[in-house]
Amino acid sequence: MISDFATTEGTEDFKNLWENTAEGHYKETQGLWLSSIGIGTYLGNWDEATDEKYKNAVVKYVEMGGNVIDTASNYRFQRSERSIGEAFKALKDKVGREEIFIATKGGYLPFDNEPPSDVQSYFEENFVKKGIAEFDDLVGGSHCMTPDYLQSQIDQSLENMSVAGLDLFYIHNPETQLQAVDKPTFEARIAKAFERLEENRAKGKVNFYGVATWDGFRIMPNEQVYHSLERFVQIAKQVGGENHGFKFIQLPHNLAMPEAYLVPNQPANGKAVSTLQAAEDLGVSVMASASILQGQLTQQVPMYIRQTLGGQTDAQTSIQFVRSTPGITTALIGMASVEHVEENMALAKIEPTLEEEFARLFTKDM
Repeated sequence: MISDFATTEGTEDFKNLWENTAEGHYKETQGLWLSSIGIGTYLGNWDEATDEKYKNAVVKYVEMGGNVIDTASNYRFQRSERSIGEAFKALKDKVGREEIFIATKGGYLPFDNEPPSDVQSYFEENFVKKGIAEFDDLVGGSHCMTPDYLQSQIDQSLENMSVAGLDLFYIHNPETQLQAVDKPTFEARIAKAFERLEENRAKGKVNFYGVATWDGFRIMPNEQVYHSLERFVQIAKQVGGENHGFKFIQLPHNLAMPEAYLVPNQPANGKAVSTLQAAEDLGVSVMASASILQGQLTQQVPMYIRQTLGGQTDAQTSIQFVRSTPGITTALIGMASVEHVEENMALAKIEPTLEEEFARLFTKDM
C-alpha cells in the first residue's frame, strides 16, 4: 500500500537510487532519510510563468536526488503549493509519495493567486462568514493560529498539492503573536493549536508538526518574542503525551546568522545551550531557512571560508556551511529555476565538511 507520508523504507529506497551522491548527503532523522539540501518555494512573482518555473525546478530537484520540499500556504498566494502539486503529477511515474518529505506552514493569510484589493473583505468572506475565525483572532492584521484557522490551512494545503497527508506542518512565525499578547496567553494558544495538530495526526492528515520561526530561537530570553524550545516540547507532551508529534523546528541559519550554532540562549535539561544543542537534547530536528539569505550570500564570501568549506561558487560555499553545521538536518534554499537547482544540487556529490574542520571557522587562528 502506498503511504500518505514519507516512510523509512521509502526514503531509504530514494537514497539508494542515487549512487553518485556523496556520503552524508542524506541524513537520518525521525526515522527518515532526508537530503541535506531542500528546495524552498518562497520568492517569485504570482504569475503563470513563475508557476511553470517552480514546477520544473521541483521536478529537476527530485531528479537530482533531493527529497525535502518546503513551502507555505501564503507563498506566492498559494501558487507555490499548487506548482508543487503539478510537479508531483509530472513525477508520479518516477518516485512514490513515500519517498518525498513535504513540509508546509500555516499562520499568515494565504490569499488566493494574487493579493486582494481589500484584505478585510477577503478575511471576512473567506474566514469570518464561514465561521473559521473572527477579526479579533488576527494579530498584526495578517497572522492567525486558532485551531479552526490552522485546520483550514491544512485542508487547503492538502488540496493545493493533491496529497492525502503532510509530512510536516509548521505554525508559521508564531513569535508574531508575542507582539500582541503576553507569554501565558501565547502558551495557551500554542497548546490549543497543538491539540488540533495532534487530532490531525490521529486522522492521518499530518505526520509531524513544529514551528517555523525567524527571530524566536535566535534571540535572548529577555526579549519579547523569544521562544524556549524546551517549553514548546513540554506543551507538546502535555497535549500529546510522550509520543507527541512536535519533532521539527525551522529557523534561519547561514554565514551571516549563525546564532543557532553559537549562542547559548536555550535552557535544556538544566543547562544553557545553543538552539541546535537544545534540539538534539530534546529530540527535535532542525531545518535551516535562508541558507543563502535570499541571495545575499551568493557573492563576496571570504576566501578562508571558501578554502575551509569548498564549493565552486560562493552560493555553494554558503550552502555547504549550512548543511555541514552539526545539528542541521537540511539546508533549505529557494530554487525557482532549473539552473539554480543544477548549481545547488551539485553539492550532493560532495560530502559535508567534517565537524572538526567546520569548527575551525570559529577559532582565532583562522
